[in-house]
Amino acid sequence: MENRSSVLMGRYELGRLLGQGTFAKVYYARSTSTNQSVAIKVIDKDKVMKSGEAERIKREISIMRKVKHPYIIQLLEVMATKSKIYFVMEYAKGGELFTKLAKKGKLKEDVAHKYFWQLINAVDFCHSRGVYHRDIKPENLLLDENGDLKVSDFGLSALAESKREDGLLHTTCGTPAYVAPEVIKRKGYDGAKADVWSCGVVLFVLLAGYLPFHDPNLVEMYRKIDKAEFECPNGFSPEVRTLLCKMLNPDPDARISMEKIRECAWFKKGPNSKHKKPVVGKKAVSSSGKNPSTRSDEAEAKQESVVPSSINAFDIISLSAGFDLSVFFEDDFKKREARFTSRQPAPAIISKLEEAAKLLKMKIKKKAAGLLKLEGLKEGRKGILSIDAEIFEVTPYFHLVEVKKSDGDTLEFQKILKEGIRPALQDIVWIWQGDDQSQQSQQSEQQLQTHEPQPQQ
Repeated sequence: MENRSSVLMGRYELGRLLGQGTFAKVYYARSTSTNQSVAIKVIDKDKVMKSGEAERIKREISIMRKVKHPYIIQLLEVMATKSKIYFVMEYAKGGELFTKLAKKGKLKEDVAHKYFWQLINAVDFCHSRGVYHRDIKPENLLLDENGDLKVSDFGLSALAESKREDGLLHTTCGTPAYVAPEVIKRKGYDGAKADVWSCGVVLFVLLAGYLPFHDPNLVEMYRKIDKAEFECPNGFSPEVRTLLCKMLNPDPDARISMEKIRECAWFKKGPNSKHKKPVVGKKAVSSSGKNPSTRSDEAEAKQESVVPSSINAFDIISLSAGFDLSVFFEDDFKKREARFTSRQPAPAIISKLEEAAKLLKMKIKKKAAGLLKLEGLKEGRKGILSIDAEIFEVTPYFHLVEVKKSDGDTLEFQKILKEGIRPALQDIVWIWQGDDQSQQSQQSEQQLQTHEPQPQQ
């Protein structure tokens, strides 16, 4: 069959099909301007709406915009036409870590240490952003052209606001052999602790070449998981055995935390302790010859001057009425967040947010570069109101600011947004999303062509 390719919106030349799901296909593509290799997920809007999966797509978009990290597959850009949504993502040339394991079996301890170190850094960063992966396994861990790990597939992930009033998640999901025992019991679970368990299973698989809990009978396998019945091979070092026992503790309250994992002997003094420190914001920290794991990425971010994240075409397009993807999601989602653009520099925006917090009698915390949290001093109908304000840089003097309820009552958030935050910020706001978008919509639509690509056959 003759190979035919097409150029998507004049910017990406589509190539071979990499994979497909119920309402999406993923293609290899190449940028026509930079020659950069990318992966493009093509999503059919109609199929998403009819399948009732709009909530999952919305969550995946929100999560991928939050977790920009060297060891996580990046969402580079989102484009749209009337019938399709296009996710332009980082392309992992090395494929799945699962494939490497299938070919080589167990890995050498220094190689396993490298991947585990990168995995913990990536997952810990997700947790610092209120994101819980919930499906960590070698099939969802990709490798780039340099052999570095890239965590992918956030389709089953949850955000902190997904927790119920008991502070726990309740959706049972994940891959049976990697899922934590408390998830199986369906009584509610802590997303971060469940991810630690899955990372422990991955570490065992990397070093042993097989699963710690395996049985042809699913019920029997679940029994082994519930009791944490596993045996380490003779080749495992004492430090690895100790760490695994702490990560695969069936009692989530007694299970080791990410912070404690970073402090354990093998993680700090393993055979491959000279990994690069991940880039946080715009500052690269080298750990050559030093312990790479003494502080979390979030802690590093707190040490920096305030440098907001850059935003991509998706963030700009989403401001326009014609391409605001939130119209295709539930109304409640829109009630829990608001956005505005400002022509002021980041320090001026932060200063104004701090002033607003004082006026509203809220305390303010700087969580990371460009990310602030405003918290009420009194409990409301659903606990203390908590609001995240995140600044994204378009240019040094043009910013997008997202104001989002992270905890508390939605009606209380709407009231304080309307009566307190908006009036307090009026001096620095250019446009609030939804107020006047006709000009922005026109500019955005000029960037998008309406023809649909014909992918390679």
